[in-house]
Amino acid sequence: VEDFAKIGLPTNVEAVLLIEQDGPPEVVERDMKRMADICLEEKAVSVEIAETESDAVALKTARRTALSALARLKPTTILEDATVPRSEIAKMVRAINEIADKHNVDICTFGHAGDGNLHPTCITDARNHEEMERVELAFADIFAAAIDLGGTITGEHGVGAMKAPYLEWKLKKEGIDAMRAIKQAFDPNNIMNPGKVFAKETRKRVVVSS
Repeated sequence: VEDFAKIGLPTNVEAVLLIEQDGPPEVVERDMKRMADICLEEKAVSVEIAETESDAVALKTARRTALSALARLKPTTILEDATVPRSEIAKMVRAINEIADKHNVDICTFGHAGDGNLHPTCITDARNHEEMERVELAFADIFAAAIDLGGTITGEHGVGAMKAPYLEWKLKKEGIDAMRAIKQAFDPNNIMNPGKVFAKETRKRVVVSS
């Protein structure tokens, strides 16, 4: 991100945590100081508090440009979302890193710490079919890890067609049966979103190459 955006991010650390607060000025000032103190108590390498609006915009650029920074590295970028309780975020990030190493794929994680919604993002090449098989296995392990930590396979992007094979991992057969029954009650002719979540055939992931 720093190489792409050139906004002064430290390059000798493994992660950056961005914290934003709103409210009356005196409340924001009090809360930000307390949060900065907590970060330092928890052994943060450094803490920077934006003093001006332009400073704040520069810091937020780190998050906003993450995907663009990654997309330069390989032809295909696959962004997913897996959500865990906030108390399990650190474990989930470590699990993602271990899974990436296990399958020998490149995955960078960013997301929303406030609600535990993480975006493990794989940079790969869709033309390399052997590598794409490893990517699929890695994401399956990531979804399984999220569920094991009390989370779910999506917290923002939805299930759609691509995650349908993993939905039963979270909901079990009884949950899927209940959802099928609800759909049948409201859509007996199967005219709403046919062939999506409840399609009989297994679907492969659709990727976008740049």
